[in-house]
Amino acid sequence: MGALPEQQAEPAAPKSKDVEMKEAAPAVSSPDRKDQAGPSLLSHLKSIAALVEKGVSTKEMRLMVRAVRNVMVIKRKLKPGSLAAFVKYVMSTDADSVLQFVKKQEEDKVSMEVDMPSQVSNKPNVLPELEILCYLLVLIYLHDQKQYKQAKACADAGIKRLQQLNRRTLDVLASRLYFYYSLSYECIDSLADIRGTLLSLHQTATLRHDELGQETLLNLLLRNYLHYNLYDQAEKLRSKSQRAESHANQQLCRYLFYLGKIRTIQLEYTDAKDSLMQAARKAPTIAHDFRIQCNKWAVIVRLLLGEIPERTTFMQRGMKAALRPYFELTNAVRIGDLELFKSVADNFSPIFSRDKTHNLIVRLRHNVIRTGLRNISISYSRISLADVAAKLHLSSDSAVSDAESMVAKAIRDGGIDAVIDHARGFMQSRETGDIYSTQEPQLAFHSRIAFCLNTYNDAVKALRFPPNAHKKELESAEKRRERQQQEQELAKHIAEEEDDDF
Repeated sequence: MGALPEQQAEPAAPKSKDVEMKEAAPAVSSPDRKDQAGPSLLSHLKSIAALVEKGVSTKEMRLMVRAVRNVMVIKRKLKPGSLAAFVKYVMSTDADSVLQFVKKQEEDKVSMEVDMPSQVSNKPNVLPELEILCYLLVLIYLHDQKQYKQAKACADAGIKRLQQLNRRTLDVLASRLYFYYSLSYECIDSLADIRGTLLSLHQTATLRHDELGQETLLNLLLRNYLHYNLYDQAEKLRSKSQRAESHANQQLCRYLFYLGKIRTIQLEYTDAKDSLMQAARKAPTIAHDFRIQCNKWAVIVRLLLGEIPERTTFMQRGMKAALRPYFELTNAVRIGDLELFKSVADNFSPIFSRDKTHNLIVRLRHNVIRTGLRNISISYSRISLADVAAKLHLSSDSAVSDAESMVAKAIRDGGIDAVIDHARGFMQSRETGDIYSTQEPQLAFHSRIAFCLNTYNDAVKALRFPPNAHKKELESAEKRRERQQQEQELAKHIAEEEDDDF
């Protein structure tokens, strides 16, 4: 899991197998380029620190979320000079404990990049939230510079410091630090080394009722297990973990994606299809790579279920090239041509191996044979087993006997309605009846109604209302303007939160 539910959400790990979601950066007015590395960037960082201080004093989690979102906005603009000046401003004499992870030659650029002298904070005690914010900023900068070893050391120090604290106002910052902690080890292909630490952090978050931390750590653990193909361990952890209603859409999408992968490997294709398609539907359009990965797995699952995905699935904007191998594979399964299926599997084998779907494609061989037999049974009322072997491109020495066993298995599984005359060596198809006299149309109609009702229920549950919206009282024009302004800010905040952290 590459990939939310874990990635382009942060700098993508070069050795990561899964594809993760990109982080959406809300549009902000950026200053001139020449001023970004100097006072402007430093003032941005100071405003984020002020937002964190206000969130701590008021214990308002929205302010902490907004601070983290602002960090994601300017993370690509971080410069060593401004970063060092900000850390020294916040932590004063303790700044070296954080800045030691930045390369020395980059620290020497402070005088060139910061036009105004860095101020030193006069606060006697540094807020733990600001200290963790400094670790997070340095860690993000190191990842953007692809200095993965220094990022690993910084993440270890940040997690060690975080384990010494127990403050609910740290939950939002801690969840981001957990993510970068896992990403640091994934970039150097050492995810197995932190599995015990992640389990311990997850246990602590559960005991402290840190729901955001639980969601993030559960997804990181699932990704850790799936990275090494430990699907049984991932399912045991998922089934025994307490999971409350999701607080972050990106974490829910990642969880559904990992759940879909687990269900697929465990042959529970119906549940896997629902999870994967829900993850692709809930993910925002900016999470391009994540949606591609969801669609790849969903196509394989639908083929294993005997369904043929619509052509529009492969023609989505920006996905045509990435889904081309799966389109060719779907075409081979739809036709029931075993020779074409083998050719597609061989030609795109490196892509399927990189997507970790190669083993699932091996399972599709039986579906290709069954589809070919269904087409043959519809086209011919009676056909010899030798002709069946020829049409299926069975080239072994015992092709006729292989075809006979395949036909017998398809009849037993209900794939075709026919009988075998073993003495004369042919397959006799039975007359097909009117499908509308069966329950299939009703079942298909019921599944569509259930999907629409579930979508409606999810939309109702996701509704948010301003406080005291139920109270109807007369208000003056000034109060009305103030209320409308608050409602506009709330709507804007909700819209930003929906795309946050992808």
